[in-house]
Amino acid sequence: MVHHTPMDQLQGFEYCIDSNPAWGEAMALGFQHYILSLGTAVMIPTMLVPLMGGNDHDKARVVQTLLFVTGIKTLLQTLFGTRLPTIIGGSYAFVVPILSIIRDPSLAQIADGHTRFVQTMRAIQGSLIVSSSIQIILGYSQLWAICSRFFSPLGMVPVVALVGLGLFERGFPVVGRCVEIGLPMLILFVALSQYLKHVNVRNVPVLERFSLLICIALVWVYAHILTASGAYKHTALLTQFSCRTDRANLISSALWISIPFPLQWGAPTFSANHAFGMMAAVVVSLIETTGSFMAAARLASATPPPAYVLSRGIGWQGIGTLLDGLFGTGTGSTVSVENVGLLGSTRVGSRRVIQISAGFMIFFSILGKFGALFASIPFPIFAAIYCVMFGIVAAVGLSFLQFTNMNSMRNLFIVGVSLFLGLSIPEYFSRYTTSAQHGPAHTKAGWFNDYINSIFSSPPTVALIVAVLLDNTLDVREATRDRGMPWWARFRTFRGDSRNEEFYTLPFNLNRFFPPS
Repeated sequence: MVHHTPMDQLQGFEYCIDSNPAWGEAMALGFQHYILSLGTAVMIPTMLVPLMGGNDHDKARVVQTLLFVTGIKTLLQTLFGTRLPTIIGGSYAFVVPILSIIRDPSLAQIADGHTRFVQTMRAIQGSLIVSSSIQIILGYSQLWAICSRFFSPLGMVPVVALVGLGLFERGFPVVGRCVEIGLPMLILFVALSQYLKHVNVRNVPVLERFSLLICIALVWVYAHILTASGAYKHTALLTQFSCRTDRANLISSALWISIPFPLQWGAPTFSANHAFGMMAAVVVSLIETTGSFMAAARLASATPPPAYVLSRGIGWQGIGTLLDGLFGTGTGSTVSVENVGLLGSTRVGSRRVIQISAGFMIFFSILGKFGALFASIPFPIFAAIYCVMFGIVAAVGLSFLQFTNMNSMRNLFIVGVSLFLGLSIPEYFSRYTTSAQHGPAHTKAGWFNDYINSIFSSPPTVALIVAVLLDNTLDVREATRDRGMPWWARFRTFRGDSRNEEFYTLPFNLNRFFPPS
């Protein structure tokens, strides 16, 4: 009978967090991460800017700003935050409070579209600036480190798993909008990255490392041929928007050179109602980010981040949300889940690759036309990749089960209930919102509605509430070993394991000034 020993670090990675590929290979891998991050960077403004009253030029500027700030936030997080290879991009968690701001009667009644867009953007900026203080305080005061003492490997399983699984609506439902592009992309990507991964060129597994770039290039050309040949001339508008390579209007609307700068939309406006509602989204993004950090550590072949490092990362994410508010990206910050999945797909968890990717984001956001060219890739192509990447992250969450006793009925109950409710409750909130045009919480207090609707629309957040509550109240004393705590205890403090210093020490000898606890 074969026994698989639980592993502190995921094995089989060519490059882990602090080992680096050759510069040419690192540049290509960094560009690949940049291309993958474009999906979210374009989808969020495409959804929100027209509702705010903005035109194609406004949308192009918001996409450029979001990419520019994503590059800065990623560099800050990889240098001074957790130091994990994570891209800090835009977050869908902020959509609920942002839609409430868009529907605010004082803004909705503005007749001129561009004026309404600018005023709405300023209101969103003010809310983000105020609410970012939650993450900054929780992070730098080490309060989040204290909270994380209630986490266990068992409690983290549903949280990390639902960071991936909870995004199922951004997977095949979007592929299905243009199945003739999305499905070939999905099949081709799986074939090249998995079945043909042993094809080497000069001892480099080219198809395993760069299958994403190769597949996107091939399917993008195929989509462009379909568009140019008139295949979508007489189809429905939604099909044209999803399939055509020329529908986004980003290239024609973008400037050749444009450098985003703080307060470019004008002075932010502040409203207590809006800010309180936005704070719920900040809490949600904090929990989702915590799950993503756990997954990224595993896929970078590192040990789990100690509580001190985790809290430091949350503090820097708060700075990131503050930058979102100052520059006006139209959303807040979270870890890009798809890029975490790509670490596993390529088996390269190098920090340098992600820092190079951040450089590409800043460079191409300034060169507007070139950035807009890549950003015009049809959404179903990205959605096909998400089907694989989100699945990898979900599986990483399930891999924490190896440190727990799954022959325990208590553990089966906690994992099963938290996974099920983590999917079921947000699905109820989503369907209710779609049919009623407002969330289940619909009182006269707008901030309270945003709070309830944001918290319970997030699968990882619901999973964390249920799992941590059950795990810390149900037969706790008898279940210490079953929960995986003996394994987890070493990684809760910075000095608990010698490898922590190798993976998480600050650069430039900064640990002298900020000694880890």
